[in-house]
Amino acid sequence: FVKFANIEEDTPSYHRRYDFFVSRFSAMCHSCDHDPEIQTEIRIAGIRGIQGVVRKTVNDELRATIWEPQHMDKIVPSLLFNMQKIEDIDSRTGPPSSPTGGEKEENPAVLAENCFRELLGRATYGNMNNAVRPVFAHLDHHRLWDPNEFAVSCFKIIMYSIQAQYSHHVIQEILGHLDVCKRDSPRVRAGIIQVLLEAVAIAAKGSIGPTVLEVFNTLLKHLRISVDFELGDGRSSAGSATFSTASKENDERIVQNAIIQTIGFFGSNLPDYQRSEIMMFIMGKVPVLGATSQSLDTSHLGDLGTRRIQIMLLRSLLMVTSGYKATAITNALPAPFLDPLLSPSLMEDSELRQLVLEILHNLIDRHDNRAKLRGIRIIPDVSDLKIKRDKISRQDVSFMKKHGQQLYRHVYLGCKEEDNVQKNFELLYTSLALTTIELANEEVVIDLIRLAIALQDIAIINEDNLPMFNRCGVMALVAAYLNFLSQMIAVPAFCQHVSKVIETRSLEAPYFLPEKLFKDKCNLPKSLEKHEKNLFFLTNKIAESLGGSGYSVERLSVPYVPQVTDEDRLSRRKSIVDTVSIQVDILPGNNTEDKIDNTEEITFEALKKAIDNNGLEEQEKEKRRLVIEKFQKAPFEEIAAQCETKANLLHDRLAQILELTIRPPPSPSGTMTITAGHAHYQSVPVYEMKFPDLCVY
Repeated sequence: FVKFANIEEDTPSYHRRYDFFVSRFSAMCHSCDHDPEIQTEIRIAGIRGIQGVVRKTVNDELRATIWEPQHMDKIVPSLLFNMQKIEDIDSRTGPPSSPTGGEKEENPAVLAENCFRELLGRATYGNMNNAVRPVFAHLDHHRLWDPNEFAVSCFKIIMYSIQAQYSHHVIQEILGHLDVCKRDSPRVRAGIIQVLLEAVAIAAKGSIGPTVLEVFNTLLKHLRISVDFELGDGRSSAGSATFSTASKENDERIVQNAIIQTIGFFGSNLPDYQRSEIMMFIMGKVPVLGATSQSLDTSHLGDLGTRRIQIMLLRSLLMVTSGYKATAITNALPAPFLDPLLSPSLMEDSELRQLVLEILHNLIDRHDNRAKLRGIRIIPDVSDLKIKRDKISRQDVSFMKKHGQQLYRHVYLGCKEEDNVQKNFELLYTSLALTTIELANEEVVIDLIRLAIALQDIAIINEDNLPMFNRCGVMALVAAYLNFLSQMIAVPAFCQHVSKVIETRSLEAPYFLPEKLFKDKCNLPKSLEKHEKNLFFLTNKIAESLGGSGYSVERLSVPYVPQVTDEDRLSRRKSIVDTVSIQVDILPGNNTEDKIDNTEEITFEALKKAIDNNGLEEQEKEKRRLVIEKFQKAPFEEIAAQCETKANLLHDRLAQILELTIRPPPSPSGTMTITAGHAHYQSVPVYEMKFPDLCVY
């Protein structure tokens, strides 16, 4: 039969069918003869027969019956059954190998693998799925997802054997099978996800096709399902054995880690333009207060489930952003991404805040300086770090004008949290240092100094009743940052003031320095009220030192106050409550009488008017949205006609309003008076008028 299969025929034989041969050769591949040698010979004969059928029929497009499911369901499992026998001895996980002639003849596993590669290499767009689906059935039937070494090996062979443009078909099939198995054991799901990771790793080097968002959407859906199973089983099995519950939770954690690893690996291999879209997509799924309906539904999971989902999604986002280098910071941190990332909803927990700061570091650090800044410490000479930086671009300056206050506010509020640990302070310090390196011009430097002084005031005044460790931690953070900043901007007087304060602290208050506070278990003071001023960084001293170097220091006298957002008003957090009154107090012209008058004006009518104004604001937002939507979707001719009509109406209206009269000058060197309606304008010199009978609109 093999000799017959190798004969090339000039004209195809349409009446010839190979159903009998497929069935017979597939049965031979499963031979279980008692004599091992005879069993091997029969299996080799069956595999060579299948290879002959494939070669005889697969190239003839008019007779493609071999790709029909009833044939593939026999051929593919027969080959996999023989390939499986070699896995314990030799794992073939790379591109196509080239075994010797002796191996081909003697080893059924090697022969089956080569036949499988040949079959997949001949598969086309229309019959790719028929060749892949029997693989899932075989792996399910023989329970080969846990452990999944053979499954991984199979799909590596598939991905390396098929044509590159069909890779996304295989990925779609794996995603579909993951959906089918969503209620299977955690280890089975983890095995399928690991296979997906290996397939994506190979496909990411070429064309992924239209499946990018589908991959992430499916993985995020299964992440939510896994958390649901973990918490649901924990609740339902409260009376059962503790061991089984703990084992189930650990298994679900394996699934979750596999999903995060796959998301991170896939995202980090995408080009930058696709990676930014995936970052936006994942951030849109994070459940935050006031988020859109696109976020994952965690209403039935409770607070614990929502927190778990937030941590998992942020960990995924952290892996996707790793190594991302945007030319302009606006590409890395667009407003629709930055707003939910810095949301107060993600500040409820210490671990969430750490993940948010690490994501910010990935996106802000474009010159790989973060490793040099690791750990919070007083750096004797910053120049030894060999910090890499470029001149601040116009786009970066514009970004800080628009969003700088959001970054400052996040650091400020992050320092006021009671559950901060050493890692939180280290990440906050790194955030300030990276902002200085990547985004700071003279104006931003002044804002950062104002922020640092405000953080010092948090520790001294202690309106939030923070523990003493947190207050000393904030003082240590400010000392480490101002030491770094003063050396970066290289103003001698500023450096001298900072060095003097640090030197005094090392002698009189070592708990205000990071090395002593975080590394040596030093004794903390009972209060900070009795400390002398020479232990603190003083605004007037800093202003004097910077003013002499040409900095505009007027704003240093205005205390920093974080912006109040709409989410703060809806949030249960108390950290913003007092800042509103502080903001009112520092406004110019606010005296006691004004405050009394303002209090008297708060009546029912005033409140009703305020509510009505909010309604009007919503109406205005809706109008703006409709206008934008119209310009995006309406036909160009319609927009042009409407604009022309409005322009003509405006032209006529202006002509009516102005009614210009021009009185000629008494002499060529005189002036001309222009009157428009009731307004009388300043006289205009004649030599500036280009036309004697000028008509001004």
